[in-house]
Amino acid sequence: MMHKQFYRAIDWFIPAAMLQGDSDRLMARTFVMLHLAGPLMGHSVTFFLARTPAGETWQFWVTEAMVAGFLAIPVLLKASGSMRLPAMTSVQMLVGLSLFGSFYFGGISSPLLPWFLIAMVLGFFYLSESIKLVLTGIAMQLAAFFVMRLAYGQFPTLIDARDLHLANTFSILAALAYMTILSLFYETVLRISLSLEQETIDQRSKLTLVRAAMEAAELASKRKSIFLAKMSHELRTPLNAVIGYAEMLRENFEDRADASRKMQDLDRIHAAGRHLLALVNTVLDLSSIESNRLELSTEAVDVASLVTEVTATASPLIAKRDNRLIVNIPQPLGTMELDPLKVRQSLLNLLSNAAKFTTKGTIMLTVLSRTTDRGEWMTLEVTDNGIGMSPEGLRRIFEDFSQAENDTASKFGGTGLGLALTRRFCRMMGGTIDVRSERGVGTSFTIEIPIVRVQAPAAAGLPLDIAA
Repeated sequence: MMHKQFYRAIDWFIPAAMLQGDSDRLMARTFVMLHLAGPLMGHSVTFFLARTPAGETWQFWVTEAMVAGFLAIPVLLKASGSMRLPAMTSVQMLVGLSLFGSFYFGGISSPLLPWFLIAMVLGFFYLSESIKLVLTGIAMQLAAFFVMRLAYGQFPTLIDARDLHLANTFSILAALAYMTILSLFYETVLRISLSLEQETIDQRSKLTLVRAAMEAAELASKRKSIFLAKMSHELRTPLNAVIGYAEMLRENFEDRADASRKMQDLDRIHAAGRHLLALVNTVLDLSSIESNRLELSTEAVDVASLVTEVTATASPLIAKRDNRLIVNIPQPLGTMELDPLKVRQSLLNLLSNAAKFTTKGTIMLTVLSRTTDRGEWMTLEVTDNGIGMSPEGLRRIFEDFSQAENDTASKFGGTGLGLALTRRFCRMMGGTIDVRSERGVGTSFTIEIPIVRVQAPAAAGLPLDIAA
């Protein structure tokens, strides 16, 4: 408990930025403690000087004031916010004190002379990046010291050398304690640096492993996409043959009165083949997008005709559950530059999705254009009053092979690829897709696609009400 209060008091002088890292915090704490304990050690020398005749001179009081001045260094650290200025001030003050005290109190036998070495060590510890500036300041003070020595001819005799024995003893002990603290600090910093270096090496090794794993995953993903694309192509050929032969056989048995049972079986084969082909096409589109082999193919498209084609295709699916389809085009749209295949597939996915999860309800398709500061956009909104989705289902609705609810696949079927593919198509076209839903109330999907008009719109479109 006591050491926490002690460190809390020490940290008051340390800028917040230096308290973040272990090495910087240790360096700042040591710096503050040295400058709080240093004057106490220095006063042990001035205490013995005060008991000699030199204690009555102005030189003694200047020395006393310089020793006490080191207590202001931690305050300077807090005010400056960095170590550079207080450390530079401390080193130059310590050099000046050592030279001044040596000049007036014993020359080379002065108890203050060992502090010159402490100043040099402090400079190398705390100002290694500015060592030239430190040495320049020290050299200037040494030059002034020698000039004064030459001017006086000898050191002033303010105190007899025999009166300095006890002061020298305490000065040496204080210097040893000071250097011990610095040595312990250096050893701790060196240990932290080695630990950080080892952690850096370990992190680099981990990054190398992660990078290798990512490259392996990307390679596996590319191989998977290529495999899916090849398999999809291989599957589509026999599927098309099955569908084609089912249609041919159905035409052959269509005029026979006793072939109703065979017609039903052929219809089931045909429907199953078409469904399986749609799934294969979806997987092929996904794999093509992932392997960057699917590109936009824009052309001039009459939007009203495209919507009519899509609704005609989706009507049987909507009618299967006794739903009603309303198509609302409140403004003329005309001809636009679009990728018709991707727009048609995206819209069909949304309508099929709405038809699957709505029974005896209403599905509304709204198509309109709007102009913003980013250009002109076409909005396709599909709204239903079906079962809706939970908030958790909304978060994963656009993920590959994912259904909104856990039991959706078992109740309603599907692979969970339609909406994932739709979002990819929207992004390829530079657009977005959003969804709003509430469990038991219904769902609304909104697609926005940037468009370029080809010509002025023709006659105004009229809202369509298609009972399906």
